[in-house]
Amino acid sequence: MKFKMGKGKNYFLVLLFICSSLSLFSCTEQQSASKENTEKTNDDYHVAAYIWPSCHHDERFGDMLWPEGTGEWEVIKKGDPRFEGHYQPRQPLWGYEMDNDPHVMERWIDVATSHGVDIFVFDWYWFDCGPFLESALNDGFLKAKNNSDMQFYIMWANHDVKHNYWNVHKFKDDTSLLWDGAVDWVNFKIIVDRVIKQYFNQPNYFKIDGKPVFSIFSIDNLLEGFGGSVEEARKALDYFREEVKKAGFPGLHIQWNQGGGSIMSKEAADQFSEKVTQMGFNSVAMYNMGGMNEDYLVYGANSVKIRTQMDSILNVPLFPCVSIGWDDTPRFPAKGIHDVVHYHNTPESFAALLSKAKKYADSHPEQTKLITINAWNEWVEGSYLLPDMLNGYGYLDAVKKVMKGEFDE
Repeated sequence: MKFKMGKGKNYFLVLLFICSSLSLFSCTEQQSASKENTEKTNDDYHVAAYIWPSCHHDERFGDMLWPEGTGEWEVIKKGDPRFEGHYQPRQPLWGYEMDNDPHVMERWIDVATSHGVDIFVFDWYWFDCGPFLESALNDGFLKAKNNSDMQFYIMWANHDVKHNYWNVHKFKDDTSLLWDGAVDWVNFKIIVDRVIKQYFNQPNYFKIDGKPVFSIFSIDNLLEGFGGSVEEARKALDYFREEVKKAGFPGLHIQWNQGGGSIMSKEAADQFSEKVTQMGFNSVAMYNMGGMNEDYLVYGANSVKIRTQMDSILNVPLFPCVSIGWDDTPRFPAKGIHDVVHYHNTPESFAALLSKAKKYADSHPEQTKLITINAWNEWVEGSYLLPDMLNGYGYLDAVKKVMKGEFDE
């Protein structure tokens, strides 16, 4: 196209036309790129590993619970073998690191993201009208220089805690209640305000459809805090949603965390499904995959049956969970060989099960491809991705291989 350069007015109009055309082209190109990125994101897998943030000194209750000043490392290091070949105490490859050290967290983020784990799910506690074990998230993760490489969200671990549950060496046979996980309206509102301001506003907080994801562990305790009323608990969750909208988000994605579990009776399954609907949950996830057995292969097969049943009764997304193993003997002196996953408990067996979880995600293209793993660092329960002296990077390498499509069943 040829333009005649004449009067200033005409020259201005020509420039305006050219700029508008370039702007339109640029805008169209950006929209196309944005759409392409969105579509790509929707096709991506998210692998989320739970973090049990107990291995540091907590300001509120550390002196009372773990007086040695190293958090639950105090208990983990005292793990003792209960049968021949029993791997206790567990030996971290990198030593007994404090999980609230930002330098430690920086290495965690690097190794996680390089092996296919892109989300940390932090267990989060509120006891006696205040937070507990927040430092791993606040001082470790959020102060790590590379935390923008990793997304995170919160799983409110609102379960009860008995005195001897987290330190049997100090409290011996004292099974009385130390902390009640249920909270009333006053505390609930404080929690809502805290997590919105402190966490949801972080740019790397994990969202689904723009909505921050908030997982709740004990639905029974949630109900107890509101007088056992489903209607009152629903009001509390609706209040939470409205506060999140006021903060500028399109809404809140509330996740029912089922914990472990087993096959439910028809009556129990119907009640579970009905509660999920009545209380308005957006999805269901699990902390442990359920179906625990001494043989990891049986454990895995049981978990697939549990997932199949849950999938058949729910009208909201169910996100698959894969556990690495199970051995919580450091917490329980009476437990032995039958309480531990010790047959076929290998990175290869885990990879096979993770591959099945990936196929489950593929079979539900209408929902976010989120897979949870128990866990990143559950040393005290024998379920962790972090490298140790026995398997090295075996479990992390298994995640990388499966998620890259390099695992052949």
